[in-house]
Amino acid sequence: MTGPPVTTAAELVRLRSDDDGTGLTFEGERWTWRQVVAEAERRAGLLVGLRQDGPFHVGVLLENTPEYLFLLAGAALAGAVVVGVNPTRRGNELATDVRRTDCQLLVTDSTQLGLVEGLALGIGPDRLLVADEDAYRRRLDGIDPAGSAARPAPTPDQLYLLIFTSGSTGGPKAVRMTQGRAARAAARIGFTGEDVLYSAMPLFHGNALSAAVLPAFASGATLALRRRFSASSFLPDVRENGATFFNTVGRAIAHIVATPPTAHDRDHRLRYVLGPETSARDKEAFTRRFGVPLVEGYGSSENAIVLTPVGQARPGALGRANERDDVAVVDQSTGEERPSATFDRHGRLTNAAECIGELVGRRARSNFEGYYNNPEADAERTRNGWYWSGDLAYRDEDGIFYFAGRAGDWLRVDSENFAAAPVERILARFPGASGVAVYPVPDSRTGDQVMAALELEPGVGFDPGAFAGFLAAQDDLGTKWAPRYVRVVESLPVTATDKTDKLPLRAERWSTDDPVWHRRGRSQEYVPLTGADVAALLEEFAANGRSELLGR
Repeated sequence: MTGPPVTTAAELVRLRSDDDGTGLTFEGERWTWRQVVAEAERRAGLLVGLRQDGPFHVGVLLENTPEYLFLLAGAALAGAVVVGVNPTRRGNELATDVRRTDCQLLVTDSTQLGLVEGLALGIGPDRLLVADEDAYRRRLDGIDPAGSAARPAPTPDQLYLLIFTSGSTGGPKAVRMTQGRAARAAARIGFTGEDVLYSAMPLFHGNALSAAVLPAFASGATLALRRRFSASSFLPDVRENGATFFNTVGRAIAHIVATPPTAHDRDHRLRYVLGPETSARDKEAFTRRFGVPLVEGYGSSENAIVLTPVGQARPGALGRANERDDVAVVDQSTGEERPSATFDRHGRLTNAAECIGELVGRRARSNFEGYYNNPEADAERTRNGWYWSGDLAYRDEDGIFYFAGRAGDWLRVDSENFAAAPVERILARFPGASGVAVYPVPDSRTGDQVMAALELEPGVGFDPGAFAGFLAAQDDLGTKWAPRYVRVVESLPVTATDKTDKLPLRAERWSTDDPVWHRRGRSQEYVPLTGADVAALLEEFAANGRSELLGR
């Protein structure tokens, strides 16, 4: 960006007002940036014309379509707040998301309309706009795109977006993003007008907004929108659009590398991929197949801690923090900083029990703009003036951070505390495993037992003897880390942004139709968990007065 600093999302949009380069491609159609801004001006006029008293909040329930982009940009110009509604939510949960964020309008289309019909959204029927109906188009056609010049310009501290967290460790919370924060996020990635940013992650999530949409406005790069992510369409889309960058999160890379290889795997323009939370195995497989480096980095929806990727030299690293944020790994109960991680000659972590703690920003409170209408969650995140991320991590002696799981991923087995992520990294080496989730389940006497859910590659069956032998050969597997229970799943549950969702796994424990294997007593042999075994286990819980842990 040249000229005066851009301080608001509205200024970011107006940067592209006279840009005749390609701004947007979608399903064979193209818009110049000038046309994108003109469409945004019409949406701004529409929203202002429909504004009522109260918070100027507009719910958007759409797939990744041009209309979503036009509304994002139009809301920036109008000073409205876009509430990205998660379409994987259903029924009353979805309606609650709309009501508690004080939406006075909801924009959807005919493909999503069925999700909200009959729900108590807290808005009148005339406030539900269906974007692919003629009535909506007629409204837009009557708006002069030049009419927004007389409206007051939004200020940097004016609210612009409410972004729901993924909800992988509890109910989703609406994170506030101001116009100023959006402008700052746009400037972080150094794209140019020659780049093509392929965006298939949902636009209601911060990953797509901060990694692709906002930087596209800042740089003039082309945004290539995909209605929804498809692993099989990834390479054809990248080739057709001439994409130079792709942003993703969660298990999307695992789905891509599971597709059959083609003769065109390296015939593309991709320069790099942003893939937080990609397993080391999938990261290596992706780069080997497509010849593209995959960097991770770290940045939550709350934006309080941002870690810059460090490249391929540190496999599995989240990245390095800016010194001014004073990011640390601390003991959750005392707040004392954890010692640096140590590794053996194979790069395996050797002091997990000592070095893992919660990732905090000791000067990052000013970066976190809070949750909307949720003071309890604000207080939990900002204890003692620090920002507590809810993520477990460890840091090496060079100040590079590594992910160790969510704060709820602590396990306590035989009085030993450890985190799930290091165990998952080991189990991910098991031949045939395509996905792993490790989580605690209650022990019938005290503490926890380790349970693992394994997703296997197509055509691969679970061999309990091979699994036991594999565990015995892992010299970095802690003495308490071997799973007591192994659940073999067809696919791991995921959130709307394809992050592994452990909540249903932890809630179901052994109560599942999936095959579950277990070790009895001190045996290292895995045998099927039968109905009689479960009944005996429940009797143990009752005899030890711990049935309440099972919700019974």
